[in-house]
Amino acid sequence: MNVFVINSGSSSIKYQLIRMPQAETVCSGIVERIGLDESEITHKVFGEHANVVKREMVIKDHAAGLTEVAKLLRETHVINDPKDIDAVGHRAVHGGESFASTMLISDAVKEKIKKLFPLAPLHNPPNYLGMEVAEKIFPTAKQVAVFDTAFHQSMPPVAFRMAIPNSFYKEHGIRAYGFHGTSHKYVSEQAIQYLKRKDTKIITIHLGNGCSMSAIRDGKCIDTSMGLGPMNGLIMGTRTGDIDQSVIFHLVSQLGYSLDDVNNILNKKSGMLGLTGFSDMRDVKAARQSGDEDATLAYEMYAYHIRKYIGMYAAVLNGLDAIIFTGGVGENDVLTRSLVASRLQFFGIHLDEKKNEAGGKGLFEISTPTSPVKILVIQTNEELEIAKQCHALLTGKSAQG
Repeated sequence: MNVFVINSGSSSIKYQLIRMPQAETVCSGIVERIGLDESEITHKVFGEHANVVKREMVIKDHAAGLTEVAKLLRETHVINDPKDIDAVGHRAVHGGESFASTMLISDAVKEKIKKLFPLAPLHNPPNYLGMEVAEKIFPTAKQVAVFDTAFHQSMPPVAFRMAIPNSFYKEHGIRAYGFHGTSHKYVSEQAIQYLKRKDTKIITIHLGNGCSMSAIRDGKCIDTSMGLGPMNGLIMGTRTGDIDQSVIFHLVSQLGYSLDDVNNILNKKSGMLGLTGFSDMRDVKAARQSGDEDATLAYEMYAYHIRKYIGMYAAVLNGLDAIIFTGGVGENDVLTRSLVASRLQFFGIHLDEKKNEAGGKGLFEISTPTSPVKILVIQTNEELEIAKQCHALLTGKSAQG
């Protein structure tokens, strides 16, 4: 089965063609700067016809971008015809309470996704647009939606409910939903295989430009750090993470900012960017190494908040078998892992600094041989997880493993 995975953003389209059930990535690519004068496509082919193609052109919208991608798939001998694509798997960020699992896309499903636009205004509209366009480009393929929030639907009410009047939940669905679920699901399943047992208590730590953590018991999410939207929890590249709600009222009533201004500040101008002037952890790290005090403090704050959540989730799980670092920062930033994991001995978490420095690929362990809690670094693969879930839905076979 050829599964074409699409992650459609506001001005970009990331994609992979994955052959299932072999889990073989045939090609991957990204269409960037859609709607701007200098759009670009980077297309990588693996295997027999290995090749890298880069093209700069004017791509006015997502339909034009996917049309160009379909041409590249044929030109690079990945497929002979759009009919060779059996399924298109779409990343859908917010599924609300409507979607607790992967779904075949229908008009009714699309209507529900549209109704969730207010809960994820930056993500769900382009996700929806990708579905509309893919139906035209690949008319014979099954269209499948995989929701970032679905993995967190196993959370109990004690974790997802908020202490506000009940009517806001019952009438408007205001509650914690969580995000990065596809990544948390993928790496937790890899860890369960590695630990060779199903009765596990795991904390997954996804660190990228967006950051979130999940408490996972026996493969099921029981709590997660993001909430109604993807701003809550950890300090992120440009997002504040947890903040005293009084700050919002103070900015509006005392400092004269509009609610739109505050939303923009907390989403796009805060986090590491607000603290250091840089949103990319590589730049923050370089500033720290040069002696920048703001960058030094920001790194400590970043790690401090992760440690706080580890403490909370160890309590929620009533024990701990492993913590997992994943995402671009979690997989590659030795300093972040050291600042977090070297100060958790009370919880039975003992870091081996030499293993941490040495790194590895795929899945590797950085805890000491006698550490009661494993410290794992696992490369996430959200596209493969989407392909697995598409294949499972369409064949009726389990997506585990």
